[in-house]
Amino acid sequence: MKENKVKFTKMHGAGNDYIYVNTLLYNIPDPVSTAIEWSKPHFGIGSDGLVLIGASDTPDADYSMHIF
Repeated sequence: MKENKVKFTKMHGAGNDYIYVNTLLYNIPDPVSTAIEWSKPHFGIGSDGLVLIGASDTPDADYSMHIF
């Protein structure tokens, strides 16, 4: 059985905490469901949401950021 592992960073400030994932390294196919599961306080990582950092579609930005 293969384990799926995703390295993440959990950051907090101003009373909020978020899970950050580099989508250049890890594919998150269903970010809405992932955010809900990972954010659960006693059953997941526990956070206010999920932030995905990835490639930008526009030439004016180096990276994109999507918050769930």
